[in-house]
Amino acid sequence: MSLSSPLFRLIAVAVTAHVALGAARVTTALYALSLQASAFTVGTLIALFALVPMMLAVPMGRAIDRIGMRKPLMIGCLLASAGVLLAATVSGLPVLYAAAMLIGTGFMAIFIGTQHAVGVMSLPEQRTANFSRLSLGFSISSFTGPLIAGFMIDHVSYSFAYLSCGLFTLTAFGLTVSGTLTHISTQPVTQHIAKGSPLQLLRNRELRRVYIIGILLAAGWDMFTFVTPVHGSQLGFSASTIGMILASFAGATFIVRLAMPGIVRRYREWQILTVALTVTSLCYLVFPFMETPITLAATAAVLGLALGTSQPNVLALLHSIAPPGRGAEAIGIRATIGNASSIMMPLAFGAAGATLGMFVVFWSLSLAIAAGVPLAASKAMAQTRKKLSTPQE
Repeated sequence: MSLSSPLFRLIAVAVTAHVALGAARVTTALYALSLQASAFTVGTLIALFALVPMMLAVPMGRAIDRIGMRKPLMIGCLLASAGVLLAATVSGLPVLYAAAMLIGTGFMAIFIGTQHAVGVMSLPEQRTANFSRLSLGFSISSFTGPLIAGFMIDHVSYSFAYLSCGLFTLTAFGLTVSGTLTHISTQPVTQHIAKGSPLQLLRNRELRRVYIIGILLAAGWDMFTFVTPVHGSQLGFSASTIGMILASFAGATFIVRLAMPGIVRRYREWQILTVALTVTSLCYLVFPFMETPITLAATAAVLGLALGTSQPNVLALLHSIAPPGRGAEAIGIRATIGNASSIMMPLAFGAAGATLGMFVVFWSLSLAIAAGVPLAASKAMAQTRKKLSTPQE
């Protein structure tokens, strides 16, 4: 992949914007706490990063299908830039609510636009590998954003932390309005473009299957970041030890995404997702029995290997199944569902953990994810039969 290629630039736009999002989320939480905000207030602020995007993701996807990705990318970069600059220049807690909504909405437009563009510009046999490269970039930015935020807060100020986010969003804007991205068209070349409501996409059996599997795997990812600090604290681990466990998960997702182009040459999407669901379910089944840092880190690494494969394969399936001209809308529906999960899952499982204990949380999630294995396995077996019945050259 050339540094001047459209694919590299798309990934660069997504990664620089995601660095800003990750840094802004951490900065917002810590800044609110420094202003004596309650835990509920901090939770509300973080939820706003996902709440507005949850409501606007489908309309944004439909807009991208109609007009292409470049203008939405530009608008997304400018919205995110406005959010971080607002937080950097206006002090006080109330402004953080508006900033969170602007930043989250801006990144949502960038997220859907770049994912759709990667899918459209990739040949079917290259799609999963290219989505893996995009996801690999997200793994890097997920680590880099909070690191930059922490450094800027500790050594400069909260305002400079937000300003550093602005440098990344403006860099994403510059990449969008210049170079090879100006020549990319993500509008369908076919004359026949399927139309209809989002509910029609949800009535599509194959798409619905992908959404269900995507929800289950996203829940496994979201809940790891939520339950690990709680479980580690209950075991008496230090913050650095809990950080090591979280880092082992992140490192594993990076490794498996680095290897994904080679994996997809040997295995099909549904085969990989079946294994991911099975391994994720088993990890949550044994997680409450892991009571030492080493065993928890090892389990987290295995979980990261499984969940790290999910996003590229889910996105590749969405692009191959979605009706012509509705690929971005299909991604928008996935983003809506994902944001709703990010808001609701921690609340639901947090309440369950407080009343019934963490064992119930781990095992309930394990059973829910295991329920998706037959759905994925049936498609995996169909793919295997098709491959065996295809004459070899």
